[in-house]
Amino acid sequence: MKKSQVSSGKESTRVAPKIDHQTSAIAATLTGREAHLSTRGVARLRSAHPWIYRSDIERVPAVESGEVVKVVDPRGRFLAWAHYGAESEISLRILSRQTEAIIDRQFWRERLAQAVDLRSRVVQDSDCCRLVHGDGDALPGLVVDRYGDALVIQTLTRGMERLKMLWVELLVELLQPTLIIERNDARVRQLEQLPMVNATLYERPGLVTPAELIVTENGLRFKVDLLTGQKTGAFLDQRENRAVVRQLARGRGLDCFSFHGSFALHLAAGCEQVIGLDISLPAIERARENAALNGLSNIEFIETNVFDKLREYDDRGERFETIVLDPPAFARNRAAREGALRGYKEINLRAMRLLSAGGTLITCTCSYHVSEPAFQQILEDAARDAGRTLQIIEKRTQGRDHPMMLSLPETFYLKCFVLRLVD
Repeated sequence: MKKSQVSSGKESTRVAPKIDHQTSAIAATLTGREAHLSTRGVARLRSAHPWIYRSDIERVPAVESGEVVKVVDPRGRFLAWAHYGAESEISLRILSRQTEAIIDRQFWRERLAQAVDLRSRVVQDSDCCRLVHGDGDALPGLVVDRYGDALVIQTLTRGMERLKMLWVELLVELLQPTLIIERNDARVRQLEQLPMVNATLYERPGLVTPAELIVTENGLRFKVDLLTGQKTGAFLDQRENRAVVRQLARGRGLDCFSFHGSFALHLAAGCEQVIGLDISLPAIERARENAALNGLSNIEFIETNVFDKLREYDDRGERFETIVLDPPAFARNRAAREGALRGYKEINLRAMRLLSAGGTLITCTCSYHVSEPAFQQILEDAARDAGRTLQIIEKRTQGRDHPMMLSLPETFYLKCFVLRLVD
């Protein structure tokens, strides 16, 4: 395996350290480690939200970032156990609200086992999925993705970074992977003042597993690069939505923002012809490899600006029976929201104009800052301006291996509408 390049430009070496069992030793008694909340902080915690901001803490103990602390109200009464992070605006991340909870190795093992068990019940016909979805699995700051027998881990907070080798130990114990890679190049780590690192953390003794693998999603095969690919190697949250697209595909298909061709390959099962559009040539080249890997010859991938191409198709009077819009997040923060709304309306308006009678549009946003009601309003406005009448066949979200916490709206980020043109 070659050395990888991380986004900071620094070289990351391939390391497979021995697992230190002492790393997993966590004190069960936390006398004197009490974080006192303000009245506002208590109200926030009692609303069931698992994040406490720095401004809502009156007093914190003299502990290192990443340690477990006891969270109490102004009178010293127990509220919860939490990971403390001095560097982040989110200074406390709730781990348990049970007074008797002991935050030790067994506690973490049980949480991990629960997450793995859920995936064993909701993931079918695929050997790649998200095994741990951070707050969505009550494991704040931890992400674990599975690609066949290889795992990719992200420790995105001080607390989870401190436990990194414990997670390696537990994953080996529960799942016997051939390879564990850390993809700690996510920008959110900068908010915790953590370094950007890509590296190999574990390899099964006597076996070398390449970082570029072939995995199966919904019965289709895809190449993934665990060290340098997007996210942890692939976009896994659309797996169930892609299966729905395969069921609905017919006629002439169009996959916009195709990236590595995942939606296009699913469209190809039911469409006579599919066109995949993306502005990135490397992404288009990988998409072509994936099509060839599956023996699909009815897909054409085009390197192009999707906005410009949709406008060109509209001007030429092109028509498609099935269209997928899965753009990158246009609104990565609140400041970008207004521009994002205009962008979403533009691509959806064009796509609606390109639909044939009775055609299906599957349209998505992965921008947390664009709510489902706001996205629906965008679609209504686009349909009105396009002079089209559409039905909502279904509203969908991220796959069940990316669970949402009921009390944490931030875990609900992917919105997907399945629309059908009536006239």
